[in-house]
Amino acid sequence: MAQALFAGVNAAVLTPMRDDLSVDLDRMAAHCRWLLARGCNGLGVLGTTGEANSLGIDERIAVLEGLIERGIDPACLLPGTGTPALTDTVMLSRRAAQLGCRGVLVLPPFFYKSPSDDGLFAYFSEVINRLGDGPAVYLYHFPQQSAVPFSLDLIGRVLRAFPGRLRGIKDSSGDWANTHAMITAFGADGFEVYPADDSQFHAALHAGAAGCITAAANVGSAVSAVVYANRNTKTGADAQAMLTSVRRAVTSVALIPGLKALIARHTGDPAWHTIRPPHLRLPDADAACLFAAFDATGARLTDPAEAA
Repeated sequence: MAQALFAGVNAAVLTPMRDDLSVDLDRMAAHCRWLLARGCNGLGVLGTTGEANSLGIDERIAVLEGLIERGIDPACLLPGTGTPALTDTVMLSRRAAQLGCRGVLVLPPFFYKSPSDDGLFAYFSEVINRLGDGPAVYLYHFPQQSAVPFSLDLIGRVLRAFPGRLRGIKDSSGDWANTHAMITAFGADGFEVYPADDSQFHAALHAGAAGCITAAANVGSAVSAVVYANRNTKTGADAQAMLTSVRRAVTSVALIPGLKALIARHTGDPAWHTIRPPHLRLPDADAACLFAAFDATGARLTDPAEAA
């Protein structure tokens, strides 16, 4: 999808913490640069993997400002700005746009369960109207966490009401039928669909997905990039098999602590284990199982130059 703002591989970026549980912006910026050097086209910051809902509004703004101050191009950032409060969502989204971010990823208002499509349409109408001409809005479909799914009818309704303002969706449902239905229903009109399940990546690209936004890209982006660049060759199909194994490995344990454990091992930096409650550091026994499973995939975090 040539016109997609975030076409390609996007990592749902981890947020490193200091001992006092404040965000470590230097480590985060370094990790972002490493990801961009290892096949990522964009960076989904302040999402689920980034522990965003454990961060305050001021902290989230400070993360965006801090990354950009440290040289991360705002054009490659897709920050999560969705909160249960309409005004907070708008404030975060406006600040992201002021900083140069081209799009924002917006969860539904997730505290009140089972809202109607009419209620969700009213919420997103307010968000989009208050944001005016920018930034591009992407929906964040993660019903296992939010308990508020986006129906195809709702997506179509928002698209018709706000042409050009709703640009796409991150589908974290893991339901291939749902991802495929979104692509089939809206992809031909330029609606950008980004699956979060790495095992779907190759199939989703062939169906018309714009790319992916995934947690596993924190450790598997180089493999994802091979799939993306070689979707029509055996090289891409072979890389997808490895990528599926990577996904299976990292989801065999608690996802965020597990990814932090893999980065801690790769960097030799134990500070990467730090995580905000209610999440907890991955137990050593689980880490050992994760490392064995990840190593068995054949994927490697060490670049040839680093190994020399």
